[in-house]
Amino acid sequence: MAKEAALFLRQFLTNPLQVSSVVPSSRWLARAMAQGLGPNSGRVVEFGPGTGVLTEGILAAGVPPENLTLYEMSPSFTKLLRAKFPKVTIHNAAAQAVVGDMKPGVSAVISGLPLLSMPLAVRESIVKAAFDILAPDGVYVQFTYGTKPALTEEQLAKLGLKVSAGPKVWLNIPPARVFHFRRA
Repeated sequence: MAKEAALFLRQFLTNPLQVSSVVPSSRWLARAMAQGLGPNSGRVVEFGPGTGVLTEGILAAGVPPENLTLYEMSPSFTKLLRAKFPKVTIHNAAAQAVVGDMKPGVSAVISGLPLLSMPLAVRESIVKAAFDILAPDGVYVQFTYGTKPALTEEQLAKLGLKVSAGPKVWLNIPPARVFHFRRA
């Protein structure tokens, strides 16, 4: 665990906008992000797993490893994830690469990406990519450290989405708000 924390800190210092926090997400945030998932959830995709805290929450919820696919841009995090989760499919690629890799019909996309630190156009392209592979009733779950969802009202309307606020996770550094995005 100390090695993972040191790796996370190095990644933050190397690229603070890509990592956006000095410490990994908490297990309480992982539980909140994975709420509603289980053994019969079908295929699940995770964007930006970092050291795998949210991944552990998804697997603990009962999603079989063979039904989980991760997209992580950092080669160092990807190497760690492959060692920790040998039965999970892991791509060292940007979230938007999911469109060429995954067949539509995914039940949930869980995102640990720091969208609020990204330009609006990048945020929109990531969420659009998620909905390009999600089933009609699929959900995109995103947390932020802010009080608002990562997309503007205009972007939500453009993509035909609605968003609802989930729990506020106080036992996370910093505290985080979970948001659920669905087709309108």
